[in-house]
Amino acid sequence: MQRDAIPLRVDETAGRRTLLRIAVVTETYTPEVNGVAITAAHFVEGLRHRDHTIQLIRPRQKPTEVPRADARFEEVLTQGVPIPGYPQLKMGLPAPRRLHRMWQAQRPDIVHIVTEGPLGWSALQAATKLGLPVVSDFRTNFHAYSQHYGVGWLKTPVLAYLRGFHNRTRATLVPTEAMRTALTHDGFRNVRVISRGVDTQVFTAARRSAGLRTLWGARNSDPVVLHMGRLAPEKDPEMIALTFEAIRRRVPTAKFVVVGDGPSRAGMERRMPYAVFPGMQRGTELARHIASGDIFIFPSRTETYGNVTVEAMACGLAVVAFDYGAARQHIRQGENGILAPLDDPERFISEAAALAGDMARATALGARAAVDAQRLDWSDIVGNLESVLHEAACPVPR
Repeated sequence: MQRDAIPLRVDETAGRRTLLRIAVVTETYTPEVNGVAITAAHFVEGLRHRDHTIQLIRPRQKPTEVPRADARFEEVLTQGVPIPGYPQLKMGLPAPRRLHRMWQAQRPDIVHIVTEGPLGWSALQAATKLGLPVVSDFRTNFHAYSQHYGVGWLKTPVLAYLRGFHNRTRATLVPTEAMRTALTHDGFRNVRVISRGVDTQVFTAARRSAGLRTLWGARNSDPVVLHMGRLAPEKDPEMIALTFEAIRRRVPTAKFVVVGDGPSRAGMERRMPYAVFPGMQRGTELARHIASGDIFIFPSRTETYGNVTVEAMACGLAVVAFDYGAARQHIRQGENGILAPLDDPERFISEAAALAGDMARATALGARAAVDAQRLDWSDIVGNLESVLHEAACPVPR
C-alpha cells in the first residue's frame, strides 16, 4: 500500500460516513483457530468492506509468511514466540520503537488494540506518546484463568495490570452487558458493549452429515453429544467428563464427540476412551462436525463470550451451558437452549442428562436456536464498532 494512500475524510453532516485509517493490533489472527482471532478477522473485513483503511499489526505465524497489502489494507508482521502450552499460537514480542516510528511517519486516526499482551502494550505506549486515540478489547479472562493453572495468587496483580491497561484507552469493548457490569465493578472505566456475530452462511444445520454420524457409530436414533473448543484446564475438562458419564448412564446409546485440540487433549482421551476426538477443524469442515451433533455442552465459566455457543446454535444444536457469556446473552431458558446457574455444576450435569433422554425436546430447542441465530448478523455488529471508533477518533467538541 502506498504511504500517501490516505482515505478521503468526509464530514458526517454531509450525509456520508467519515472514513478512517485504523491501526488494528492483535497477537492472534486467522488462520489461527480461536474466538479472538476469528472475531478480529470479522471486524477487520467488515471495516474494510465499509471502505476504511486498515493497518493490521500482528506476529508472524510462519517464517515464510509474506505480509499482504492492497489499496486500503496493509499488514505489518512482527516477531513472536510460541505461547507455552499452545505451540501453534504466537505471542507478540514488544515493538514500541518500530510502532512509534511507523505511526510518526503516517499517523492512523485511531489505534484499536485487540489483545493485552507484549505487542498490545507496545502499541499502547507508542500511541500514548504520539497522542493517538486508542480503543481496546477485553477479550480473555486472563485473571480468571490463573486458578486453573495453580497460580491463583496471580489473579489480583493480573486484574490490576488489565485495569491499568484498559483505563488508559478511550473505551474498552466487551461482548456482553454482564461483562460490562463486572468490569465496571472492578474499576474499569468507559466500558462499551459490542456483541459478536456468527456467519450463518457457514454455520448452518444444512451441513449435517449422515456420513460423519456413521463414522462416529451413531444411528439416526442415537443422540450425539458434542463439545467443541480449546481443550485446556480453564475450559473445565473434568466437567465435560462428568457430564458425558452422566449421559452415558442415562442413555447408553449416546455417542460423544470432542472437537478441538490443546494441552488437555491427551488426558481427556485417556479419561474418555469411548469418545471420538477428531481434532481441530476449520471453516465449513468445523461447521459440518457441529451440525452433525444433536446436543452441545459447554461448561466453561471463564469466557468473555464463547463464540462456539452461537456457532452451535446456528447449526441447530440444543445448547446446555452455564448462565454466562454468550449463553446468557442469547439463550432463553427452555425455549432455545438450557441454562444452568453459574454456581450449580450438578444442575448443569442433570439438565444435560435429562435432555439427552428426550430427543424430541432437544430437536425442538435446536430448531429454535437456529432461527434465533439468524439475527446475529455481523454487518450490524461491525456497524456498532464503526460508531465507537468514529466517536473515539473524532470526538464532538463540548
